[in-house]
Amino acid sequence: MGKIVQLDEHLSNKIAAGEVVERPASVVKELVENSIDANASRIEIEVEEGGLSLIRVLDNGDGIEADDCVLAFNRHATSKIKSEQDLIQIRTMGFRGEALPSISSVSQVELKSSTGDGPGTYLFIENGKIKKQQQTNSRKGTDLTVRNLFYNTPARLKHVKTIQTELGTITDLVNRLALANPDVSFRLKHNGKELLHTSGNGNLLQIIAAVYGIQTAKNMMPVSCTSLDYEVTGYIAKPEMNRASRQYISLFMNGRYIKNYALSKAIQNAYHTFLPIGRFPIAVLSVKMDPTIIDVNVHPSKHEARLSKETELVQLVENELRKVIKAQQLIPEVNFQKKEQRQKETDIQSSFSFEYSQKKQEKEPYRVPEPPAELETSNPSNSPVSIKETVQVNEMMDLFLDRKKNYTETVFEKKEDSTEKTESNQEKIPVLYPIGQMHGTYILAQNENGLYLIDQHAAQERIKYEYFRKKVGMVERELQLLTVPYTFEYTTHEAAFISDHLDFLRLVGLFLESFGQNTFIVREHPQWFPKGYEKETIMDIIQQVLDHKKIDIEKLREEAAIMMSCKGSIKANHHLSNDEIFALLETLRKSEDPYTCPHGRPITIHLSTYELEKMFKRVM
Repeated sequence: MGKIVQLDEHLSNKIAAGEVVERPASVVKELVENSIDANASRIEIEVEEGGLSLIRVLDNGDGIEADDCVLAFNRHATSKIKSEQDLIQIRTMGFRGEALPSISSVSQVELKSSTGDGPGTYLFIENGKIKKQQQTNSRKGTDLTVRNLFYNTPARLKHVKTIQTELGTITDLVNRLALANPDVSFRLKHNGKELLHTSGNGNLLQIIAAVYGIQTAKNMMPVSCTSLDYEVTGYIAKPEMNRASRQYISLFMNGRYIKNYALSKAIQNAYHTFLPIGRFPIAVLSVKMDPTIIDVNVHPSKHEARLSKETELVQLVENELRKVIKAQQLIPEVNFQKKEQRQKETDIQSSFSFEYSQKKQEKEPYRVPEPPAELETSNPSNSPVSIKETVQVNEMMDLFLDRKKNYTETVFEKKEDSTEKTESNQEKIPVLYPIGQMHGTYILAQNENGLYLIDQHAAQERIKYEYFRKKVGMVERELQLLTVPYTFEYTTHEAAFISDHLDFLRLVGLFLESFGQNTFIVREHPQWFPKGYEKETIMDIIQQVLDHKKIDIEKLREEAAIMMSCKGSIKANHHLSNDEIFALLETLRKSEDPYTCPHGRPITIHLSTYELEKMFKRVM
């Protein structure tokens, strides 16, 4: 007798269920995707006890023909592919025909379905066997209920997480399905409590508000770009709206939620230096493409996909997102909300309705009060600076007055036409009048829009970073010869690695020469290395090369620029002269990205005049 036997269908379905039905959320995913494939415009999901007790999915889709209802519970029975050619260009969410037989083999299933023509069909299936079949009165669509999941597979049930954990997974899944299908109305209930309700009116921003909250939706930026093969649309959040994990990055390819490392990395790269270390962006991006470019048949849960032109898509997304981010004015606003107002917004977030536009309060331009008449008479140098009929500002220090005329004429130009965009009003940081310094750490400045606080260390880090980033990208022969060469010693392994990359190190300004066993010397270095930190800079760059092993010249230049920007920048508790404050603010205004330091920390915080007036009860 041979040892190989043919498994019966019932046992095969249970094995398949191990791949398809990992947990309650897997059942929800398969059933909801079937509803989407059936052209449903309204899908209701009801679960009890984290989905272990009950999962019910009700839709208004096309329904299932009476003859197909029984066949649908046979393994590999599907209406979505009929030939190998169909497998190459899959246009539906499901296609393998494993979901329903796998689910029914580990649960008790009730199906009611009708196409709207004549009576519907009712089936009761237990342990993979049809126990009852009859006609029933049913509206168009499908109503499928799964009870007692894993009741006949104790080993699987033992590994199910807590109810709250399973519910969290289901909620996250339905949220992403709603984000991927804004034209479909979703309603999710758990133990009778509604957790999500979307309108299905096609407005993605409303879905984002229902899922992530109104404040997040208000800070989302639209994305839209195309190439020969791809069309990318969606929203990304401003850098200030960040999270502690990558879970808030949602990528959809032809309507399917996909985990793609390269694309996720491209999104994070677009936010480079705009986010603090360990923080991640919020993004909802949908990619449409010819189905022949993508292969979703590489994983049982279909969460992963293979792209034939992935590099093109990665570059398209990274470039477009970086362009969108840099086009924004990214100075964070300080907003003091009353507790009851915060609670009200929290309550609204649970609703699917979302009013994105708000009525703006019309206010007169803010004017700094003029000094008393007697002060003008006794000390004419304290007269206010007039900014072309816009606002009057008090000069706070005598030194400012010495430079007032030149500063005002060169920086403040009257707008000839309010609709004409000039070089000055396109600047990312507005013109600011310094007030002073706080704790030797923060610069205080003002203009007609309110009060600004600038982190002096972060500001100079950004300025130095942009300077060094250009320098390390084009190592010129601006070399300084050392009277006494620097000497560096390494282990045998490290020295061998460095020796293999001497030409590479020259590209970032490191000119090392072998000097005996495991030793190197440097006789000259670029003049623009941070003053007083030249040897430390060389050691740090070499260490970066040793740490990475796999060398990427662009990444090395980037990290070298960030590292050098920290060295010699103004530290906290360092008092600046008024000339230094002026110079720092003006240089910052000319920076390419003056909003964050290279590590992603904010440079400037804005407290509006309106918020100040609210604090002092001038407005209620």
